[in-house]
Amino acid sequence: MPIIYLDHAATTPVLPAAAQAALAAMTQDFGNPSSLHSLGTAAAKAVTAQREDIASALGCRGEEVYFTSCGTEGDNWAVALAVHLGRHKGKHIITTAIEHSAVLEPCRALEREGYAVTYLRPDAQGRVSLAELEAALRPDTVLVSMMLVNNETGSIQPVAETAHLLRQKKSPALLHSDAVQGFLKIPFTPKDLGVDLLTISGHKVGAPKGIGALYIRAGLQVQPLLRGGGQERGLRSGTEATAQIAAFAWAAKEGAEKLAEHQTYVQALKDYALETLPQTVPGLVVVAPGDAPHICAVSLPGYPSQVVVRYLSDKGICLSSGSACHKGKASHVYAAMKLSKAVRDGMLRLSFAPSNTREEIDALALALTQASRELVSMGR
Repeated sequence: MPIIYLDHAATTPVLPAAAQAALAAMTQDFGNPSSLHSLGTAAAKAVTAQREDIASALGCRGEEVYFTSCGTEGDNWAVALAVHLGRHKGKHIITTAIEHSAVLEPCRALEREGYAVTYLRPDAQGRVSLAELEAALRPDTVLVSMMLVNNETGSIQPVAETAHLLRQKKSPALLHSDAVQGFLKIPFTPKDLGVDLLTISGHKVGAPKGIGALYIRAGLQVQPLLRGGGQERGLRSGTEATAQIAAFAWAAKEGAEKLAEHQTYVQALKDYALETLPQTVPGLVVVAPGDAPHICAVSLPGYPSQVVVRYLSDKGICLSSGSACHKGKASHVYAAMKLSKAVRDGMLRLSFAPSNTREEIDALALALTQASRELVSMGR
């Protein structure tokens, strides 16, 4: 049975060129970049070039890119870094109620240490209000963390507008953005956004799992995350993951070259899905059409999403009810949007890529229609 994969916000298949680059780094160019012999120096040069490729795709300088193991590590590092730099200025943080748990959990831990955290709530479309952020801003605010693209609704948050507001108010707060779902999906640069810190992840853009990066604006006096051998300019020690870095660079380079083409195609595909599904599937409602081209959220009220996801999986269609990190638990994003229980319980997230087709959308519509009939006959 061929698989229809509509869960690209959870992870993406590794691009063939990226897989080949990783294989070569593991089997041919396998030197430790800290070694002084020829294999080591070759590996070091490769990592430098690959860092520049990723920086070019991101729109920043190579020395502002620090490799991490994943987006979660990058988010945790950014939060810890910002509060450390602001430790003499205040103990107030502003974030949103719809952030990834990699931001929310560090903020909750800081609350237990005496920090005050303001969680901005979204509207029914999953967007937070700049006016509410302005009202929440305090003289002792040291960090604002706001994701660029929400991973469950596709809503784009006002990150650049927030940066402008912070400058206008002469706030000492650093601005961090989790851009894991925005990188190579919508055009932006850290400078355009006005951020101090920004997180990206490899496995969302065609690289393997286990590699990500944190953008740290040049000029910030940063404390090391990991101490040891001095890798990553002394800020994150540990032997570089050369295979993952090589793959990430290939994926980033290809993604940047094809960004406009992919954005246009995926947006048209999502538009087709948002037009077709409500017309075809009885009772289906569009909850969040998504500002970003690749993510939207729909619901089959009255049909538990976990049951529907399993039903579709049995038919070879893979999608999610929300973030993969929830592992079946209720979504804090949908709860924050104050959706009715019936709508919230029936939520389905669709996330597309250039490899998807209209025929796959048609197959999804047919399978959801069958699900609505068969699950009703089974008593739901």
